[in-house]
Amino acid sequence: MEPITPQPRPCWIAGRAEHGVAELTVRHPFDGSEVATVAVPGAEQVERAVAAAAGVAKEFRGTPAHQRAAALDHVSRVLAARAEEVAEQITAENGKPLKWAKVEVTRAVSTFRFAAEEARRFTGDLQRLDTDPAAEGRLALVRRVPRGPVLGISPFNFPLNLVAHKVAPAIAVGAPIVVKPAPRTPLSALLLGELLNETDLPEGAFSVLPVDNEATIGLVRDERLPVVSFTGSGPVGWSLMDAAPRKQVVLELGGNAAAVVCDDWPDLDFAASRIATFGNYQAGQSCIAVQRVIVDAAVAGEFVPKLVEAVRRLRTGNPHDPDVEVGPLVDEGAAERVEQWVAEAVDGGATVLTGGKRDGATVEPAVLSDVPRGAKAWAEEIFGPVLAVTVVDGFDDALSTVDDSAYGLQAGLFTTDVRKAFRARAELDVGGLIVGDVPAYRADQMPYGGVKGSGVGREGVRSAMADLTEERVMVLTGVDL
Repeated sequence: MEPITPQPRPCWIAGRAEHGVAELTVRHPFDGSEVATVAVPGAEQVERAVAAAAGVAKEFRGTPAHQRAAALDHVSRVLAARAEEVAEQITAENGKPLKWAKVEVTRAVSTFRFAAEEARRFTGDLQRLDTDPAAEGRLALVRRVPRGPVLGISPFNFPLNLVAHKVAPAIAVGAPIVVKPAPRTPLSALLLGELLNETDLPEGAFSVLPVDNEATIGLVRDERLPVVSFTGSGPVGWSLMDAAPRKQVVLELGGNAAAVVCDDWPDLDFAASRIATFGNYQAGQSCIAVQRVIVDAAVAGEFVPKLVEAVRRLRTGNPHDPDVEVGPLVDEGAAERVEQWVAEAVDGGATVLTGGKRDGATVEPAVLSDVPRGAKAWAEEIFGPVLAVTVVDGFDDALSTVDDSAYGLQAGLFTTDVRKAFRARAELDVGGLIVGDVPAYRADQMPYGGVKGSGVGREGVRSAMADLTEERVMVLTGVDL
């Protein structure tokens, strides 16, 4: 592949491309090569972006649905037309294998399409009030309107689609959005700014500010941005909520996803393959990547060797190679942390069944057994290509083991017993339960989010639109019903 030629990328200030006061160099996680430089806006530019968002808020929420839907459709179409180029850019800035970058582009295409569809049908409800004698002749029109401009803060692991999940719902409801992308991966967000600039959205409807993380707290505290939507680490997310106590704050903070293999599951090869793939598919850098594997004792003797073999078959290497399934972590520091957590687990009595060796920013996919419950590799979100296997005695033990976590994002349940599925749904404290597959499954139109340490609020286009808006009521009096 020809190397990507570094070139300055402008930031987007109230819908206009501008140079900044400094430049940020984006480097490839695989080999450290320079991918691009981007403009870092200064304080005056950030102020203009926020002021423009606040100034256009009433105008934007009053734009016709067809105008907002057309803008979203445009972004969806152009992303689809430029899919190969965009996927290469994602791999270059993030390091994920090209095959998974292509999947991310496809998902972003759908996310903007879903938002265009929802923008056209986000209409509200009529409620007759004459169910009470005192309200005869009265009718309520209930509509949701934007709470105000949105600050969207996105992480590095899905640099396109997780930005899409901030931008698309905001545009759909008519809320101006100021995007603060992860400093390691700003290119996809800047591309979305470029595509939105080709639409008829009013000036100030969007800005993309690739500022450093230290500048974020000022944006979070700014009263002109009454909604904060953050995806990232728990400590950072909760600190942002503490900094904005009177705001609408949506937090998607990650998890410690468990996959349960029950004694009735008929296809252990399928379960092993899915868990191996989706514990490692973004080098484990996904909030819902499998981390804990909980196996019924009745099938553990047959299943665990299949899982180990499936993990060993995964190919690591240059993420631009279409056959590579596991690329580097986002940087060498992240890989060193994963290596340290594996070593801590081993020191505590865990056994490495395969993998775990580090080469630069790449960690060989690992399977651990007998990991102490207090070890970070079991109890915390490792965000790396590591599976921790434990054997349980029956379904009661499996459910209690899943819930023995500070997190509650999603869980996977390999069972054909519908009674087990419904019981798990009733008892588990997770935002989503995936039956017959891994917890890493996500459809971009469904509600997505967690409980406990995994955050508050929901992504998924329609659900996010609800979080960005509030109900307002108009009552008509003296009407014949």
